[in-house]
Amino acid sequence: MPASRPAELAEPEAPTRPGGADTPAGNANLRRLGLAGIVWAYFPVVLISRGSFRYLFEDQVLRNWSTIFVSVVLQALPFLVLGVAVSATVSALVPAAWLARAVPGRPMLAVPTAGLAGAVLPGCECSSVPVARRLVARGVPAGAALTFLLAAPAINPVVIVATAVAFPGQPEVVLARFVASLLAAVTVGGIWTRFAGRDHLRVPEDEHDHDHRGRAFVGTATADLLQAGGYLVAGAGLVATLQTLVPTSVFERLGGSGVTAVLVLAVLAVLLSICSEADAFVAAGLSQFSLTARLAFLVVGPMVDLKLIALQVGAFGRGFALRFAPLTFVTAVLAASLVGLVLL
Repeated sequence: MPASRPAELAEPEAPTRPGGADTPAGNANLRRLGLAGIVWAYFPVVLISRGSFRYLFEDQVLRNWSTIFVSVVLQALPFLVLGVAVSATVSALVPAAWLARAVPGRPMLAVPTAGLAGAVLPGCECSSVPVARRLVARGVPAGAALTFLLAAPAINPVVIVATAVAFPGQPEVVLARFVASLLAAVTVGGIWTRFAGRDHLRVPEDEHDHDHRGRAFVGTATADLLQAGGYLVAGAGLVATLQTLVPTSVFERLGGSGVTAVLVLAVLAVLLSICSEADAFVAAGLSQFSLTARLAFLVVGPMVDLKLIALQVGAFGRGFALRFAPLTFVTAVLAASLVGLVLL
């Protein structure tokens, strides 16, 4: 029987890329994308059934449900595609080193600068976490990087235009979303800068991305569109269900109590995890609620939701997410309530 090869002469194992398909993180990503794909498939089924199997939609309630569902998805889809394309372009072409150099070194100046940068550099929730991670790794103050993480998906141009289209003739809603989101992002960044300890955030190692830019763009855009589209379809289904099956008296009671309505939609935003480029159309469909409550939905959603919390745990550690998510949720709800009281 031949002797086994010495350990030092054994062939080295092929390196595994972080997040690859053969790693736990990669398997989790594949499972999430697979689930999103299943939800995505629900939309063409409804669309085809409305035309080919009309007898299934003879009931008025089901017909109303399908009409609301399809209209919400079709209204939001162009903005979702545009937002994903722009976000993938920024992620692939704008290096984190450039962003790091553009942010002032002093934390109290860096925080508002990073917040305003979110208004000109579009990025969806999924891409803002890796960008913030790279910024922290390159020495940008943590408060500034976290401010950018919150502001970029909430107040970028695509989101603002989508909000204006979803709420036609209501510019005060657009202004309120911009002001409340920027206020919440800068406030959270300032609080983190002032009170958070160095051990509250796991500082990642600086990584240099050597992927081809074209592959990076295609990969980012495909994954974000599939995942975000799945959440959009699920959110549209919930809106259609609330509009057609839940008695109006329930919404009248919730909408009549301002605090209750704000908290209900804030929690709903966390659970639905809808992409910020599409959430305005879902909020517009929740017409039984007050504008301030829907503003809370629009401010909380891009800053705190289930997929964001999972991404933050992976990027900065579980201890960070346990502190950052509640802080952001409370700040976003208070900012939306205050701005809504003034502007709406």
